[in-house]
Amino acid sequence: MQQPDHFDPAVADTASPSASVAAQDAKQKREFNKLQKRLRREVGNAILDYNMIDEGDRVMVCLSGGKDSYTMLEILRNLQRNAPVSFSLVAVNLDQKQPGFPEHVLPRYLDAQGVEYHILERDTYSVVKEKTPEGKTTCALCSRLRRGSLYGFAEEIGANKIALGHHREDILETLFLNMFFGGTLKAMPPKLLSDDGKNIVIRPLAYCKEADIAEFSRQMEFPIIPCNLCGSQPNMQRQNVKAMLAEWDKKYPGRLESMFKSVTNVAPSQLADRTLFDFEGLEAKQAEMRAGRIQALNVG
Repeated sequence: MQQPDHFDPAVADTASPSASVAAQDAKQKREFNKLQKRLRREVGNAILDYNMIDEGDRVMVCLSGGKDSYTMLEILRNLQRNAPVSFSLVAVNLDQKQPGFPEHVLPRYLDAQGVEYHILERDTYSVVKEKTPEGKTTCALCSRLRRGSLYGFAEEIGANKIALGHHREDILETLFLNMFFGGTLKAMPPKLLSDDGKNIVIRPLAYCKEADIAEFSRQMEFPIIPCNLCGSQPNMQRQNVKAMLAEWDKKYPGRLESMFKSVTNVAPSQLADRTLFDFEGLEAKQAEMRAGRIQALNVG
């Protein structure tokens, strides 16, 4: 085809918009693919590092209707297709009977996705509102009641693993909340045996950034259900800690990564917990080491 020997503005203006839109669409698709692969990799690494899922496991995916649990279910389903072990997933939503809760949203979504699921109905909302004093946060009691209901139901449906959607920032927030207000150095482990020994809880999103999860959820257009019971409480210390971490992350890039790494790299001898490290036995250990050196010198 013969090329024009001059620039025609009319032709350029006509072709430019569609080409620009196509280029933008291609870029967005590439960015989404990169995001999805990053989440897949981080979830896969967490599963491998902590041996979260074994051959034949039946994993109960706790689905709240928030961005985290939707993302967890989607990534686990994605990994399930190519996993080296065979495991099954069953989504479970706890309907706590909050006023105005859109009961149709999750069943409609899960039916469309072809996911096995159960809706567990427990009126924990009334209990929480009745037992929580005015002005106090509802999270502690709500969490206990929710956890008890889900743990018991896991046994009923034959699930041997319970997957929760806590991500990296959730773990760091819990670490600081326990330090600031509980006087303990603990967070959320990626894998946990329940106190009664009946359930193993896993957190496949432990390595994932909340910002990545939020962006993935936005692009996937998950039908988000807001939590009106706890998320809107103005006196939540967790929100203050979240804001603190967000400010640090903005001012000091890489700080949250380093902080999370510290959770996985604990040195008990450099802390002060006498139940984790034998401080009283250091003198005996010193004497033993000295005796060993003297013996080595004599042999030489």
